[in-house]
Amino acid sequence: MKFVKEEDEERGDYIFQKDEKTKFGARFIILVLVILVGVVVASGIHFKWY
Repeated sequence: MKFVKEEDEERGDYIFQKDEKTKFGARFIILVLVILVGVVVASGIHFKWY
């Protein structure tokens, strides 16, 4: 099974496709995770858990 499918390949056994939707989705998920980590750290500082 291949991990990433190029745009011009004709195959069905892949996990991610290298196109704009996949790139946008990956960036969005990473951004949300970074924001969540920031919120957890900020709440820990605010409530003096650190």
